Amino acid sequence: MLEGKAVIQETDMPSMMQAQAMVCASQALDLYDVSDCRCIAAHIKKEFDKMHGSGWQCVVGSNFGGFFTHCQGTFIYFCLESLSFLLFKVGPSAF
Repeated sequence: MLEGKAVIQETDMPSMMQAQAMVCASQALDLYDVSDCRCIAAHIKKEFDKMHGSGWQCVVGSNFGGFFTHCQGTFIYFCLESLSFLLFKVGPSAF
């Protein structure tokens, strides 16, 4: 498990949810090869959909950019291993 080694770049999530995001990322890295970003992202998204309701989006990779609208209190961007993780929730209040 690598959750203690993540570096948060930006977030507005409550600390408990931040910890869950990093644990999910660590579990995904234990299950999938680091090059399989699609499966890693799908794992994290599905776990957050189960824990916190549907509408979660996850982007995983080593080089990406973007600008997203998200529900307040649901955004985190962190690095773990050689990957960056962007996790956020969209919904009616985000538009």
